[in-house]
Amino acid sequence: MTRHPSRLGLIAEHDPQAAALVRRLLRLSVRILPQALVDGEFAFTLAGRHGPDGGWQLDPIGTSKRYGGIAALGLLRLPEQVRREVLAGEDCGDLVGRMAKRLDNMTSRGDVALLCWAAAEAGHGELPHALDRLAELDLQTAPLDVVAAAWIVTALVAARSKANVERHLVAARHRLLAARGLLYPHVISGSTSCYRSSVGNFADQVYPIQALARLHRSADDPEALAAADSVAAAICRTQGKAGQWWWHYDSRTGAVVEGYPVYSVHQHAVAPMALLDLADAGGQRHHDAICRGLRWLARPPETAESLLLDEPPAIWRKVARGDRRKVVRGVRAASTRIRPGFRPTVHEGVIQPGAVDHECRPYELGWLLYAWLSAMPGL
Repeated sequence: MTRHPSRLGLIAEHDPQAAALVRRLLRLSVRILPQALVDGEFAFTLAGRHGPDGGWQLDPIGTSKRYGGIAALGLLRLPEQVRREVLAGEDCGDLVGRMAKRLDNMTSRGDVALLCWAAAEAGHGELPHALDRLAELDLQTAPLDVVAAAWIVTALVAARSKANVERHLVAARHRLLAARGLLYPHVISGSTSCYRSSVGNFADQVYPIQALARLHRSADDPEALAAADSVAAAICRTQGKAGQWWWHYDSRTGAVVEGYPVYSVHQHAVAPMALLDLADAGGQRHHDAICRGLRWLARPPETAESLLLDEPPAIWRKVARGDRRKVVRGVRAASTRIRPGFRPTVHEGVIQPGAVDHECRPYELGWLLYAWLSAMPGL
């Protein structure tokens, strides 16, 4: 599993315990993923419930093309024998090929971009078909979420040595760079609601960091690298004292709108993936921030409950407020729209964080494998 050990080695120099935690997580991932595979498809989630003996059981629920694409990207980092053990005898090419059969019916640009990315890294024969479908869908003028815009750039970068994607990549690059304020909002050329128009989440920051870093590394692009550095510096400045990667930000000021939930995948995979890609591309290094994030996962101060289980293997999804109606997020998002930087705290004493979400989703494990075992292949 450690055929690309350099990233773990770098982190071990800063914090040996953080590196040991990553090794534990990698071992857990290849034990959890087979449970999420149902009839050749990855489940949307593994939901935890207490069994008759009082212990935890994980039940697969639903399916997800998006999560299948991310799982494929992570599994590609493993030795073939391990991949086949996870995939019940198949290999990633089989998984990618099965998803590609639905390409003509896929309408999500983000989902198709992930499939292009996985096909490019797998060297799959369906890559031209996937790129054509992505180009067709990307002619739309409808609002596009920032995460999908970033994945399109990353997918085209992954494919540029295998296909002529330059015209599409130029347009996708321009769109992603132009969307940024100090940080990224959630949607380009539109918003899901008036009060959310200036609010972006953590995913809206890290996937552009990764895309722009890879863009620079694939073909010298100082403007892209500078943008990635700026966004990374902003989220690292606001990282929680215990290493939390917060969830919602004001894209105009960079201020945290609402910190919770804190997602395990951000701590162990998505933040390290983007920040290590940035360092690999020649950007600023944020290894201390990565280690702080990992330390939160090992011992989150918001709860006495462990987020990591060895038997049965599980990595619980998040720690949230006991706020099912998301009152705190809504009040703060509306407040910051009226007055940038205003962050009311009246609800904090009433709705405390500490609720653990007993789910584990396949994409979280895919990004975990990809973040720590990847050496940015093909660039």
